[in-house]
Amino acid sequence: MTESRTIIFFPEGAYGPTNNCVAIGQVLRERGHRVVFVLEESFSGSLEAQGFEERLMRLGPPPEHPEEPGQFWKNFIRETAPVFRKPTIDQLEEFIAPTFEALCGGARYVDDQLTEIFEDVQPDAIVEDNVVSFPAILASGRPWVRIVSCNPLEVKDTGIAPVFSGYSTDDRSAWDTFRDEYRRATAELHGAFSAFCEEQGAPRLPEGDFIHESDFLNLYLYPAEVDYARANPLAATWHRIDTCVRDVAESFTLPDDLAHDAGGLVYLSLGSLGSADVDLMRRLVDVLGRSPHRFIVSKGPQHTEFELADNMWGAEYLPQPAILPHVDLVITHAGNNTTTECFHHGLPMIALPLFWDQYDNAQRVHETGHGLRLPTYSFTDEQLLGAVEQILVDTTARERMRSISTRVQADPGRVRAASLIERVARGGQPVSR
Repeated sequence: MTESRTIIFFPEGAYGPTNNCVAIGQVLRERGHRVVFVLEESFSGSLEAQGFEERLMRLGPPPEHPEEPGQFWKNFIRETAPVFRKPTIDQLEEFIAPTFEALCGGARYVDDQLTEIFEDVQPDAIVEDNVVSFPAILASGRPWVRIVSCNPLEVKDTGIAPVFSGYSTDDRSAWDTFRDEYRRATAELHGAFSAFCEEQGAPRLPEGDFIHESDFLNLYLYPAEVDYARANPLAATWHRIDTCVRDVAESFTLPDDLAHDAGGLVYLSLGSLGSADVDLMRRLVDVLGRSPHRFIVSKGPQHTEFELADNMWGAEYLPQPAILPHVDLVITHAGNNTTTECFHHGLPMIALPLFWDQYDNAQRVHETGHGLRLPTYSFTDEQLLGAVEQILVDTTARERMRSISTRVQADPGRVRAASLIERVARGGQPVSR
């Protein structure tokens, strides 16, 4: 039995990063380590129920009414949803910059509380999965690990498309224009937040980035088969972990209404945030209700606001990792966790991106032949129904996905990530490839 270490996980207050950290934390806990999650108060009890310690914090003043997990971001997305109908370059000023502003505001608000938590817990390593820096992590003097559970375009490079653009790898004509607009839209905020980081004892931010690179260990989540060819290799402390799928206690049995019918079985999920767009969910139900195939639908937080068609079954929350092994195709918002879980289980995708890095994942899936990207708010009935038919009969794509699944399941990313983090926690030294 190796000596136990204390490891803090600090994921962004959304289900994707949290579930990714849970997958790794499960392995470390099984190895006898003390695993502590720093969570927003709205998530209180959710990981304690899974056997983890929790330390709670807030990214802003307390609300007047009780919050659901991730409620801050649900509200934020709902208020800015009309922007998602615009081209990605127009979203930079109207969505991307305000999102970074909200994130940076949260980092400012919580910095002193994080310092108190770290001093109380005394971790041997801090693992964060966020898109902006929290200076208290770097100022703590403790070894720390950065996880990128968004699309790896977040780690910028001149040889790959600009993050948040959804632009093609093969067409560079608009790359520079997008990058220039990104710099213009975020420059003032970046300068102010970088100054705050220095005031709190962290280094200045890299140019154009809102988060630091760890000197100890950096992990990113993307299968090798769809990763990007960079102009400049990543530093030796960067490690790709392909996929990172957590164990779920829930089992899944196909409902009788769907178990005995003919046709393919399709899982539809736009994530906890995307599914809050009730008009979009109603449109999808209406169109797919005319398909000869069967659908499992993750209805999301507005589940009482719409009814499913006769060829569908669903609920507010579904145990996605338990469901994916049963289905033939996934219709997704192309969030990075769902995208990589589909590769883990060998499932082609129809991608309907809404915001952030979802456009980048949707484009990558499309251009590498592992699914189809459709225009989320302007697809025709024929396009969506035709895409379902096309993918379900495309045996070549399905075989390619199954091959990726076989490889990544034989070398689980969550186990590799846990081993790398364990080395940092034990030795306090950088871990290179």
